[in-house]
Amino acid sequence: MFVRTPADFGAIIRDRRKQLKLDQAALAKRIGVSRLWVIAIERGHPRAQLGLVLRAIDALDLHLDATIRETNRRRPRAVDIDAVVAKAKRSKP
Repeated sequence: MFVRTPADFGAIIRDRRKQLKLDQAALAKRIGVSRLWVIAIERGHPRAQLGLVLRAIDALDLHLDATIRETNRRRPRAVDIDAVVAKAKRSKP
């Protein structure tokens, strides 16, 4: 599934949480946030802190994939995250 909006992301988080049979409080504890934060993210709150979002992804054993859409929109091309990170590390002063 392509995530295009915060609401899309919230739906994925909620669905995966339910698949794992976790309630919002249990997920919040795994992430280290309040239950209200989980409620907000599941409702598509657009200003969630990225670090906490990444913790949520990890806690739910989800995979985050960055792809580049081709201009002709036929198929997305995968981005080699390891290569991007390695290049960034080499270019640091």
